[in-house]
Amino acid sequence: MDFLRQALSKNLQTGFIDQLIHSSNEYLPQLVVNDKEAGKKVLTTIKRELSKCDEFWFSVAFVTTSGIAALINTLEELEKKGVPGKILVSQYLNFSQPDALKKLLRFKNIQLRIATKGNFHSKGYLFKNGNLNQLIIGSSNLTGPALCENKEWNLKISAAPESYIIFNVVKEFQTEFENASKVDDKYIQTYESIYKKQFELNKLYNEQRDTNLETTSVPNDMQFEALGNIEKVRAKGKSKALLISATGTGKTYLSAFDVHRFKPKRFLFIVHRLNIATAAMKSYKLVFGDSVSMGIYSGNQREISKDYLFSTIQTISKDEHLHEFSQDHFDYIVIDETHRAGASSYQKILDYFKPKFLLGMTATPERTDGLDVFKLFDHTIAYEIRLNRALEENMLSPFHYFGISDITVEGEILEDKSDFKKLIANERIDHIIQKAEFYGCDNGEVRGLIFCSKIDECTELSDAFNKRGYNTIALSGSNSEADRTDAISRLESNSPTEKLDYIFTVDIFNEGIDIPCVNQVIFLRPTQSAIVFVQQLGRGLRKTDDKEYLTVIDFIGNYNNSYLIPIALFGDTTYNKDTLRKLMSSGSSIIPGASTINFDKFLKTEFSNQSILPICR
Repeated sequence: MDFLRQALSKNLQTGFIDQLIHSSNEYLPQLVVNDKEAGKKVLTTIKRELSKCDEFWFSVAFVTTSGIAALINTLEELEKKGVPGKILVSQYLNFSQPDALKKLLRFKNIQLRIATKGNFHSKGYLFKNGNLNQLIIGSSNLTGPALCENKEWNLKISAAPESYIIFNVVKEFQTEFENASKVDDKYIQTYESIYKKQFELNKLYNEQRDTNLETTSVPNDMQFEALGNIEKVRAKGKSKALLISATGTGKTYLSAFDVHRFKPKRFLFIVHRLNIATAAMKSYKLVFGDSVSMGIYSGNQREISKDYLFSTIQTISKDEHLHEFSQDHFDYIVIDETHRAGASSYQKILDYFKPKFLLGMTATPERTDGLDVFKLFDHTIAYEIRLNRALEENMLSPFHYFGISDITVEGEILEDKSDFKKLIANERIDHIIQKAEFYGCDNGEVRGLIFCSKIDECTELSDAFNKRGYNTIALSGSNSEADRTDAISRLESNSPTEKLDYIFTVDIFNEGIDIPCVNQVIFLRPTQSAIVFVQQLGRGLRKTDDKEYLTVIDFIGNYNNSYLIPIALFGDTTYNKDTLRKLMSSGSSIIPGASTINFDKFLKTEFSNQSILPICR
């Protein structure tokens, strides 16, 4: 005790009198901020203090599901250890989310209360640990942005329990806590109706505000930068280039802006699915208006007389269609999802047409099949925005990734090669549902994609979920375009009788499909490829006004291949085991914005103990 007092006294001098006074620095007052350049987040400090405390008290004005998602694994560990906590939030401005209260209410070790009167606006975090208390007080509420990306100032101090500051903090907290209302199911039910009315009013206000803004499509800052790069490529006399752009970052619009600058007389946009061609044409029309004629060239719909054509590769690559055009018919050609260019149909197109400029677009140029996409474009990269950069620029939805250990059935850890009966065992199904419900989603109304290993597994699990009260459907490569379109429409529906909770899928939805409403993605197959991982993750990263964040639940079976996750998320292709291990342990502080990366306790132990084996890309 005397040693602790001496250390606190010395640090007090350094912290509040003269920084040149030497001390251990262990108990120095600290400014706790979010600083993406330095890799600092308020979240990291709070999680560290939670892991060491024997009791915690939070007093915050606002709490949201994104804030709980960022801490949920830590809170679960504290519950298992029996560490008690008190959390006081407020109903001020009806901002705190009912679903966040529901999530907190599930923890038996937490007493939850809410201040329903007055302009309650405090933001403080107290951690008790024997003869030492840690206090963080400042501007951070219990929300994802406040913990991870907003400009926040918080002061962290270390003090003895009997100190003046801790005495007054405890006194103030206890007074407010006793005067607040207990949060239970009855309170949440009442508050939920109030919150929804406020939410609808805010939504209406935002919609009215948006209608008064100019809606002309113009490039954002990053697109301006990319357009400048493409101009430089052409100025050097190059006739082709590759655009590497993460899913959801607006590469179709970017290509439209460049085509608008280039002003080709005839233009061709090639994709692998009709619905993507139609969506691309719609985007181009927003940029071009009626200045050029546009049409579809796919199946029986071949509007060959139009200036700008949007075609499926399956149609235009057929000889009878290809030779309807001269080799120099198109001045500018865009090939979407260029990583598919190894197929003979794409090779035929590349060999035949001689445009003035060729732009390839892909989120994943690195391939596992030996195709050198870069070589196809003479190693000319017009612009590159990977997942990590897109998150930095706030172009994608934030996500909370949870890597969790899959269960063992009959002593075997489940993974791709597992016996089919084990993959659909009731024990495993219950485990999947328990985790899906525990981590939940941003607004309590799940719209999810579940990626499976096998078609039979996909079908059986969908049936099992339906028997347990969910509304799901299974899709695979054998389903028609109409089946897929109908399933997506039902996933997006707000009708209780039509809406799907989940689409189980295998071999499809890796790319080329846009489902902005997806707020939960579940992986039930081991990560064998960083490419596929990013493609499937990208299905839920599209930003929408109604989505606060994406929940990603990864049931990890093969621990060695788990090191593909930091490669995918951070773009680290050095395969240096120390770097990868560092990324695995500190992902939440390194990954930009309000996104977090979390692994359960068992996996953390496995990662630290194992050696990293050679892994595929």
